[in-house]
Amino acid sequence: MSGAVPGTVYLVGGGPGDPGLLTLRGAELVASADVILHDKLIPLEALADARADAAVIDVGKIGGGEQVPQEVTQELIVEHALAGRSVVRLKGGDPFVFGRGGEEAQACRARGIPFEVVPGITAGIAASAYAGIPVTQRRMASAVAFVTGHEDPEKPETQVDWPALAAFPGTLVFYMGVRRLGRIAEALIAGGRSADEPAAVVQQGTLPGQREVAGTLGTIAQVAADAGIRAPAVTIVGPVAGLADELAWRAAARPLAGTSIAVTRARAQASALAARLRALGAAVVEAPAIRIEPLAADVPDLGAYDLLCVTSPNGADQLLERVRDARALAGPVIAAIGPGTARALRAHGIEADVVPERAIAESLVEALREVPVTRALIARAEEARDVLPEALRERGAHVDVLALYRTVAEPLDDAARRAALGADYATFTSASSARFFHAAAGTFEGPRIVSIGPVTSEALEGLGRAPDVEAAEHTPDGLVAALIDDVLARRGG
Repeated sequence: MSGAVPGTVYLVGGGPGDPGLLTLRGAELVASADVILHDKLIPLEALADARADAAVIDVGKIGGGEQVPQEVTQELIVEHALAGRSVVRLKGGDPFVFGRGGEEAQACRARGIPFEVVPGITAGIAASAYAGIPVTQRRMASAVAFVTGHEDPEKPETQVDWPALAAFPGTLVFYMGVRRLGRIAEALIAGGRSADEPAAVVQQGTLPGQREVAGTLGTIAQVAADAGIRAPAVTIVGPVAGLADELAWRAAARPLAGTSIAVTRARAQASALAARLRALGAAVVEAPAIRIEPLAADVPDLGAYDLLCVTSPNGADQLLERVRDARALAGPVIAAIGPGTARALRAHGIEADVVPERAIAESLVEALREVPVTRALIARAEEARDVLPEALRERGAHVDVLALYRTVAEPLDDAARRAALGADYATFTSASSARFFHAAAGTFEGPRIVSIGPVTSEALEGLGRAPDVEAAEHTPDGLVAALIDDVLARRGG
């Protein structure tokens, strides 16, 4: 170790919790690091792109709970860096805002270890914004002060000048002070701050479980206690806290806030759906029940066919991974089973000629009724319904079926099973995902069941559980729209 050139330490701010608020630079470093030392308050999705061989170490601290001493964390940073490894110290919020990032930087400097600071969005700004509270506002607050709530205003060694803070002409934002909120309010009022000044507390800011309560400086401690507000939380004191109702935006922009949704589709396809649901405020449980396994299949000369049917987005992707020259598709009429498959073809630069509105074989058969067919090729999964090939053969066409992939079961561990069955909703985007999830979990009981369309619904019903919700448009976007409608209807909104 003594002869190694020290690796670089990156003090990375992970942001306030919403994974979409992690900076691009932060995500880039997480993906390339040899070692990641992370807090408990970082978005877990931030670790999804870590290298498979990276050492990922939890050094988080929870107020009043399990602790990893700061000295131990700094020893680990130094040890790994001196061994020549690149180290990401991934911290909630910003590393230099109540994050002890300065101490870690000093430890690196003392040992001759190069380091870089990657700022993150701090919770005092982000949680306030997600609650509809601007920490500064012209004519209301032209300054903002960030204060640690761990300081006890009654202890003699406090570093906070409470009378001066009470006189501060702007917004006060307290971090980590929920348990001391009563004492903080008393000290500010004793220092001359008005007991009638607006105040708000935001718990789990930017996360799906975000909660907010509002009151005045004189009442906010009791209001928060009555509501069961817990850490992590920030408290905002000042006239801007009174804007929360007027500027609230999450209910409209994030209609799935407070709703947990299990995504059971294959991991490779799940990320886009999961990201869409998270953007709408949902807490997503990823419980992939299937995975896509490509088959060794050679694509025949497409010029020999006058019709090419593609029956799933996966089929589109697998076909066009094998067809290197798009000119090979110039001959046949191209039919997609529905809008989702057409969209997958379009992503590869191919526009389907025939696209029924409903993504089922019967609708594609009807849409092809006036299309002349002599020879047809159907690109699909290994196991699929034979409605389409049989209908075309009945018309006298020669039909070849090209099996490009199969869906196989993905093991579901106990934690994923419990999380999925404990969610508010479980989504199914194919009949195979329904079958394999049921085989792995043993039941559908618990969440409301959402189906992407009739074929998936039929599979669910065959397993003894009719879906609670079926998408009108048989695409992931249609499934999301159906979910939103059901959530709002059940809320009475």
